[in-house]
Amino acid sequence: MPDKIKAMFFFGTRPEAIKMAPIIKKIEEGNSGIEPRVVVTAQHRQMLDQVLDTFDIEVDYDLNIMRSNQSLSDITERAVQGFEKVIREEDPHMILVQGDTTTAFVGGLVANYHKIPVGHVEAGLRSFDKFNPFPEEINRKLISVLTDIHFVPTSVSKENLLREGVPSDHIFITGNTVIDALFRTVKMDFDVEESFPFIDFHKRIILVTAHRRENLGPNIRQIFEALGQISREYKDVEIVFPVHLNPRIGDLAGEILGDLPNVHLLKPLDYLSFVKIMEKSYFILTDSGGIQEEAPSLGKPVLVLRKVTERPEAVKAGTVKVIGTKKEDIIREMKNLLENEEDYMRMSHSINPYGDGRASERIISILRYCFQKDSERPRDFIAPGLEVIG
Repeated sequence: MPDKIKAMFFFGTRPEAIKMAPIIKKIEEGNSGIEPRVVVTAQHRQMLDQVLDTFDIEVDYDLNIMRSNQSLSDITERAVQGFEKVIREEDPHMILVQGDTTTAFVGGLVANYHKIPVGHVEAGLRSFDKFNPFPEEINRKLISVLTDIHFVPTSVSKENLLREGVPSDHIFITGNTVIDALFRTVKMDFDVEESFPFIDFHKRIILVTAHRRENLGPNIRQIFEALGQISREYKDVEIVFPVHLNPRIGDLAGEILGDLPNVHLLKPLDYLSFVKIMEKSYFILTDSGGIQEEAPSLGKPVLVLRKVTERPEAVKAGTVKVIGTKKEDIIREMKNLLENEEDYMRMSHSINPYGDGRASERIISILRYCFQKDSERPRDFIAPGLEVIG
């Protein structure tokens, strides 16, 4: 066994960076016997850099593959070439990928070409719908085939992998590292009201994110029209919408929502600002995956703008409700949370099934165990209410 485990972290988007950051920081802060190497594709350049700055993470290799109007095939091709080069140069003992991005899939693929073990952080999520979310659902399944150590957030994710034939002793329930990142960020000193003086934080804040590929077109228009109607009917709310850089989203948001005084269309926020606004929000409307995990730790109900979710634990726990993208459904569910205090309180006081802020510690212990640095298999994390698999 090596004296030090050289572990390469491959990621390229904002969500990946957020969920990898606490593992990297925990390694740097302790005597884990792990030597990290950080490799970024910069699949999302600006939004990635914001997270790296927030968590003060040094990058060893920046492949900088982002191009305007890049296709999934473009990302795949450039990431393959970049990962091939750094693997040959570093010869790592382990490669870690996170989640469901093209960067993560390609990282696992190239690692497999070199017969290097792959650890998959946030493994086992499934929506069971090939094109929702797209291309993430297929990426997840492909990554699982390539993975040697599966770090799953919950027992439900473990059951998904068991049904696909993954050996039980290759699966470790850790909780989700996004909760670790959230807890770190909440403690940071930041005056959100001073930083965003144009937002009236005395009103009820509705935080919105919408960017998924499958929602572009008619779906995103219906989402924006629903937001517009709510903003006109409820003068005691402020809708805060950090708009994705995709011009297909920004242009339409400006057209439908740009003239409404209680709708704030912002540039993409750095993670610290986003978390602090999330803390101040009344509820959240989103098609994001990570927010479904983060918001419950802050006691914030989440309405999910999708047909399905790969995070059924949050729905089971009562913190999240999947409402789709039809205008009338969105309006109805938003009005319910604004007017029905009993439903609001039930969602805001549910248990978060995704973690206790110690997922990074567990992942480091598991790596040590798998490389025979520790003899005892670490215990699984089981959230309250999810003791029974599935």
